Amino acid sequence: MKKQFAVIGLGRFGSSVCKELYHLGHDVLAIDNDEVKLNGVSDYATHHVITNATDESALKSLGIRNFDYVIVAIGDHIQSSILCTMLLKEIGVKKVWVKAQNDYHHKVLEKIGADRIVRPEHDMGIRVAHHLDSERIIDYIELSEDYSIVELVATEKNNKQTLIEMDVRAKFGCTVLAIKRGSDVNISPSPMDEIVSEDILVVMGHKNDLKRFEAEGM
Repeated sequence: MKKQFAVIGLGRFGSSVCKELYHLGHDVLAIDNDEVKLNGVSDYATHHVITNATDESALKSLGIRNFDYVIVAIGDHIQSSILCTMLLKEIGVKKVWVKAQNDYHHKVLEKIGADRIVRPEHDMGIRVAHHLDSERIIDYIELSEDYSIVELVATEKNNKQTLIEMDVRAKFGCTVLAIKRGSDVNISPSPMDEIVSEDILVVMGHKNDLKRFEAEGM
């Protein structure tokens, strides 16, 4: 379903979001006060405009409240990011997603009502650390301070075992959400589904339980 997005701030993060949304077939309005940056995404946006995103009247003139999502990706100027986010919420934008630079920025954005706060460098740093911690971890998504989703490679220990034989939930308190085998993905595995060595298990659970499952169950 086609949606309408506005991306404010066209640094590396904002440009990537803008281009990918456009390639996915959505309407994208690219906004920045730097003409050079706008020219860099002109082929990957439905519309693009030079404007000051901290000017309330300028935002209103763009019909900003009619967009399904507005992504605030202002990079180096935390004050501008905060002011822009506050104005967007006051104008009545349905969903405002914002890139945060640090903990202080994150806390302020929470206070003023940002709907989703993203910290790309922080999140990627965590994922890289988990890759380095274990060669069996293919990917890692942090859901909260306590819960995560990981992709783990099945070993010879799991070869020809069914999920019911592994008994992941009872033994470790984790849930197997999907099984990847080559290009095939089983997104609703049954207890009788058999695991083959080198399958990738997508598992959700408490971080301590996931660590225990990786150490004892794989």
